[in-house]
Amino acid sequence: MAKQSKRYLEISKEIQSSEYTPNEAVDLAKKLSKVKFDEAVELHVSTNADPKQADQNLREVAELPHGTGKDVRVLVFAQGDDARIAEDAGADYISDDELVKKIEAGWADFDVAIATPDQMPKIGKLGRYLGRKGLMPNPRTGTVVQPENISSAIDSAKKGRAEIKLDKGANIHVRIGTVKFESNQLLDNLSSVYSTIIRARPDSIKGALVKNVSMCTTMGPSIRLSQTELEKLASGSK
Repeated sequence: MAKQSKRYLEISKEIQSSEYTPNEAVDLAKKLSKVKFDEAVELHVSTNADPKQADQNLREVAELPHGTGKDVRVLVFAQGDDARIAEDAGADYISDDELVKKIEAGWADFDVAIATPDQMPKIGKLGRYLGRKGLMPNPRTGTVVQPENISSAIDSAKKGRAEIKLDKGANIHVRIGTVKFESNQLLDNLSSVYSTIIRARPDSIKGALVKNVSMCTTMGPSIRLSQTELEKLASGSK
């Protein structure tokens, strides 16, 4: 196990409770941030799902009302008028033969890839390059869109979306903002993400989907959240 820094051990002492309400956890995470850069605030959810079972996998997208706190670079696979619409809507990159070759060579200097349906057969060969990085356009994540929806898809991606998927250990890791966000902004983003996870619960999972939930900053200790209070937040209850 890696040795923790003196700073980490000191701030860990301020975590006095076994679990916190969302409001308390957000305020504490912001308070414990002692570094000079704008730390990300991350949500970590341990689940009872089995990632090896196709019918228990989760892959959804949660809209973040206040974004992620970082610039999102968008690549669009489109041609002709659709490409011009994408460019006008603020896409950072528009695909062409040269860009495809760059991707095949390992280039992935973008955060979201969006495609029109007619482009999917053409970019299928890129699946092995983009798929392992979670960048392959997919209808389930709202990144394969009809031409008339290109502008709104780019706008949504730029504002910030959280992709919800299981890792090999059946955990979900999502960035919900930074410590510079107002507490209410982090709570709004947290509510959106957690409610999306609950709604996405596969029917094949018996019993509870979520084991436990925690929050932390990039360099900070884990803060356990009360699932009861989280569910109230996600449902809009006070």
